Amino acid sequence: MRRWPYSDDDLRAMYAGGRGNATARRFANFWAGAFGTGLFPRRWVTLEVVGRRTGRVVRFPLGMADWQGNWYLVSMLGNDCNWVRNVRAAGGLVTIRRGRGQACHLAEVPVGERAPILKRYLQTVPGARPHVPLDRDAPLAAFEAIAARYPAFRVDISTTTPRA
Repeated sequence: MRRWPYSDDDLRAMYAGGRGNATARRFANFWAGAFGTGLFPRRWVTLEVVGRRTGRVVRFPLGMADWQGNWYLVSMLGNDCNWVRNVRAAGGLVTIRRGRGQACHLAEVPVGERAPILKRYLQTVPGARPHVPLDRDAPLAAFEAIAARYPAFRVDISTTTPRA
């Protein structure tokens, strides 16, 4: 079986300082286009949000975690990553694209409720594992200890038309 050509250290280095380098941006552009087609499983989506500085729609490929009947987006890079800052600036108003765009509101989950969502996220989104300092099978108490560093947002489907 052929292994992925990038080690966990390589993947972490692509996001040094919480921002993607040129290679990470190329991967992100590719996957944002691919996930946006809707040909991948439901958990793989493209998040579209208005940029807080430019006012232009920016796209991010993300994996969602399912937990207790809801879908969640989690930031593998923590509070200061670009998509989290844009979502907060946009008041949570975004478009989730899987083929067709769906207007959504992202409701930030309180820190005290994040641990099981973070655990589920690591279990189902393998690309996040190098960026979170826990094993996906760690006890829930370990996730509680890091929950403040990793924002999670519940995806609430809107009844309005998507903006982008």
